[in-house]
Amino acid sequence: MRTFLMLTLFFFLYACKENPKPNTDDNQNKIKTDSLAIMKDSINLETLDTLTYAKKIHERIITLDTHVDINVKNFIATKNYTQRLESQVNLPKMEEGGLDVAWFIVYTGQGKLTKEGYKKAYANAMSKFDAIHRLTEEIAPGKIELALTSNDVRRINAAGKKIAMIGVENGFPIGTDIANVKKFYDLGARYMSLAHNGHSQLSDSNTGEKDNKWLHNGLSELGKQVIVEMNTYGMMIDLSHPSIEANKQAIALSKAPVIASHSSARALCNHSRNLNDDLLQMIKEKKGVVQAVAFKGYLNKDKRNKRAYFEKSLQKQAMKSLGFTWLEKDSIKKLDKLNKDKYNANLYKAKAIAKKNLSKAKNVPENVNVADFVDHIDYLVDLIGIDHVGISSDFDGGGGIEGWSDASETFNVTLELVKRGYTENQISKLWSGNLLRVLDEVQKVAKEIQSKS
Repeated sequence: MRTFLMLTLFFFLYACKENPKPNTDDNQNKIKTDSLAIMKDSINLETLDTLTYAKKIHERIITLDTHVDINVKNFIATKNYTQRLESQVNLPKMEEGGLDVAWFIVYTGQGKLTKEGYKKAYANAMSKFDAIHRLTEEIAPGKIELALTSNDVRRINAAGKKIAMIGVENGFPIGTDIANVKKFYDLGARYMSLAHNGHSQLSDSNTGEKDNKWLHNGLSELGKQVIVEMNTYGMMIDLSHPSIEANKQAIALSKAPVIASHSSARALCNHSRNLNDDLLQMIKEKKGVVQAVAFKGYLNKDKRNKRAYFEKSLQKQAMKSLGFTWLEKDSIKKLDKLNKDKYNANLYKAKAIAKKNLSKAKNVPENVNVADFVDHIDYLVDLIGIDHVGISSDFDGGGGIEGWSDASETFNVTLELVKRGYTENQISKLWSGNLLRVLDEVQKVAKEIQSKS
């Protein structure tokens, strides 16, 4: 850039030399003004070139987000992902932002470890498996297809369609029937975490750090069997929600690489959902990958809390203008259904009003943004290497930051990576190459295990 400016100024001054003008103050001022104009145009051109370069990279590579939650109500004939719904991810938003692959999540919240609890969890999981298959096989087979391997991803992408993949968040729905691991695999699940927020029958959760109370001191015996089954069939082991001890045991037991589907660096943001440096190094040594997550509270708690407090104050004001007293979540839960529905309807209106007022407000605290997100990617790359880092959003499950608030803004992550000097090859690895490499290796190990049995 500097060379370009010097050459531009040289030719400009050379032209002046060939056509000499009186050396007046006005003429000198004009030369300075013209030179500044040339520099300004050049800087704009450089910005445009960076943008164009980033767009070309974004178009060429396969972009893959390993964690997108779903609501089965958005997978029916009259309301589905072919429409630009309010959901953070759907086909129009994927098209707009250039997101190629979405790992749709079969998520089940932690319930009671009873026969009835397992039955309810299994039904929930099956409803989400069914929803994903309905989208890809009945609702929009010409627009999106389910991938089971890295070759499927590349084939479907080459055909110009979007790609769905399936991850299971919380092994709770398996219950006590080990055969459900194979059943979930056959339905398309290619990764699974053994716990979520709360200890499951398979594993302790990261949430145990709050009170230092544990159920298994890591993995249960059944959980260890599940790890073996996942290795046998080629399902990636996800470390994003279990406890530190459970994750260490899973890494040691697994015969294949492991992943963290949506976790960031604890060194930058001290949250139990993030991974400490020891775990990060263990994942690297296992040839795995850590998918940094665009979740405000896992990126910068201080910025997130200040902004949330400010936005909440605007929402309280809006609720007051609607004639309602602000209630905290616990108080809302105590309302009967009629009053709860009425309150939530007005809360929705208040949030819309607050959002409008936010644009006019002064001294608004900075929001957690794409730069904060890429700070975590930078840290992970520096610590464990470019081959062991990936990207996830946790959209429709609490994720979303300024600049990448939904799938339509996916390009902004690529742009920030380009600005920081990442090459196309490196960006391709971050967006999909590393994760697909791990999937290939996990499936290779499964074939070796099966051939020996």
